[in-house]
Amino acid sequence: MTGAAVGAAMTGMRSVVVHPRMDFMMYALDPIINQAANWYYMNGGKLSVPIVFWGIINRGGEQAAQHSQALHTILGHIPALKVVMPSTPYDAKGLMISAIRDDNPVVYIDDRWLHGVEGVVPEEIYEVPIGKGIIRKEGKDVTLVAVSFIMRHALEAAAELAKENIEVEVIDLRTIKPLDKDLVLESVKKTGRLAVADPGWKTYGMAAEISAFVFEEAFDSLKAPFVRVTLPDLPAPASSVLEKAYYPTTKDIVEAVRGMMSE
Repeated sequence: MTGAAVGAAMTGMRSVVVHPRMDFMMYALDPIINQAANWYYMNGGKLSVPIVFWGIINRGGEQAAQHSQALHTILGHIPALKVVMPSTPYDAKGLMISAIRDDNPVVYIDDRWLHGVEGVVPEEIYEVPIGKGIIRKEGKDVTLVAVSFIMRHALEAAAELAKENIEVEVIDLRTIKPLDKDLVLESVKKTGRLAVADPGWKTYGMAAEISAFVFEEAFDSLKAPFVRVTLPDLPAPASSVLEKAYYPTTKDIVEAVRGMMSE
């Protein structure tokens, strides 16, 4: 199905192919990575591939390691693939429209933990620009970068830390490829501290990439080592008790920021 959707996009259609469990999207990496991501370059820009690969992450509910994996960093590693991860209903619609209208392949990553979130969504057609993050809460002490479902924990953590007179600036990336580096760097140069809440694994992850470019381009602005709040480098457990320890929470973000401020 994914290969057929890539072929349809190459002949002029705008395809959207849905993978209800992102884990099973792995079967389709050949048409996604070898075909869709490369054709524009391989034919000298004469043929684009306007396609959306819509992958849904199914976390929690004792679904275990083969049904709940967040694989955004794997896809973000591939040149020519854009990767978006909305955290609000408004952005979910706006980013999908932008992805469909884009002339190149876009991976749209949805998280089932957000499917119960309600918000105001205009009826008319509108776009949320790909590659542009947004400041959800302004602050002067710490820059907290997040995306997708963990964005909600980031906002809760910022509210909790405000009670301790720690003002956290919360950035919702919305797109992890390409990253809105300018927005992150501007914030870090103001606050001098960086925390990243990544809904994926720690090693070689999104949090590592963000921390690395901030270290490269804003080292002199840092007042303390950056911190990363992520999944542990382990497969998802098939136990509700272990899930509570496995998935990062508001408390984990609060403790990470507190530790950074104490330094």
